[in-house]
Amino acid sequence: MIVELRQYTLHPGRRDVLIDLFEREFVDSQEALGMTLIGQFRDLDDPDRFVWLRAFPDMEARRRSLEAFYSGPVWQANRDAANATMIDSDDVLLLTPLGGIAVPAPGERGPRGARGPGPGRVLAGVHALDGPHDSLPRRFRDVAVSALRNAGAGPVAALVTEAGTNTFPRLPVREGERVLVWLAAFADPMAADAACDVFTERSIQRLRLEPTARSRLHG
Repeated sequence: MIVELRQYTLHPGRRDVLIDLFEREFVDSQEALGMTLIGQFRDLDDPDRFVWLRAFPDMEARRRSLEAFYSGPVWQANRDAANATMIDSDDVLLLTPLGGIAVPAPGERGPRGARGPGPGRVLAGVHALDGPHDSLPRRFRDVAVSALRNAGAGPVAALVTEAGTNTFPRLPVREGERVLVWLAAFADPMAADAACDVFTERSIQRLRLEPTARSRLHG
């Protein structure tokens, strides 16, 4: 599996405009082309950041699906409106699941037309790795997963940088770095906030995320 973690910096006050458009036009249309939209989120600590994840079976499937979507009628009809909300859309990490921790199966999605927040809260962390043999992912798997679950997390996912070449260079990804990314979903937002410091070793970024109405990853 290949997963993209995408973080968009938006013009002030435009996040809900993008989310309404995204969830109306881009969710079902991408999944119809073989992609899995894992989740869409509001960054609770940055009102101008939209975070989302999508998955593909492998890199070749990613290329085919992205070519079909970005040359297809839905994107062509709505791209100007979407791009008008964005300052930057190139903060993208290309990831693959960490061995021993399965990516949770997508949950139920809210119906088309649903608005507002989804249930619960999701925590995420991005951590620097020294290379492919770094011991940090093992320590996360051996220690942090159980700590997060003891703190009230339901699904926990962990991923590391995908080393393969970007098969769709029209969409840039972050290169020249290797990271560990984890996500933990909580039904109770207060429990999520209390667990923010469960795993902070070599932290590059910490995210407190509110699922959107149609996010499949939620509490």
